[in-house]
Amino acid sequence: MIGREKKEYNDLFFVCSLIEYIGRKTKNHRSVVVNAIGKDKLQHLYELADVYHSDNIDRVSDELIDNYHIKEGSFDNITDSKYSIPTHWDIGKVYKRLIVDICVKQGKEPIDTLIEVYNSWLSRKIEDFNSSLYYENPGYLYESYVAGDVL
Repeated sequence: MIGREKKEYNDLFFVCSLIEYIGRKTKNHRSVVVNAIGKDKLQHLYELADVYHSDNIDRVSDELIDNYHIKEGSFDNITDSKYSIPTHWDIGKVYKRLIVDICVKQGKEPIDTLIEVYNSWLSRKIEDFNSSLYYENPGYLYESYVAGDVL
């Protein structure tokens, strides 16, 4: 481990932040982005995140949007937000922490868990920047996810 966290966690953070970035750019729910890219390419992005992370995020996102035919959607949580908007890095961290907690506590694989989380009810709640759920501590998000509802 170099730095404060495992390399794999930082790689997961980048992939989650990239998903958020693409979702904002294309005005899609993040599950649309995840499902369009698919498991194999998500695994590839995760495995080579340190390489992609050193590239321009606009170039990487444009390539994924083009290659996976991610169309313009109508979900605009940025314009609709009444309050301070978290960065794509902030939201990437929220998802990374939740996915890591699930992997560690339930023995699941990162990309399978990423797909599961982004397709869950909780992802729609995190996307709502008019709520404060994305500010909640990681333990609370994990327990809510497991319970199937906000506690």
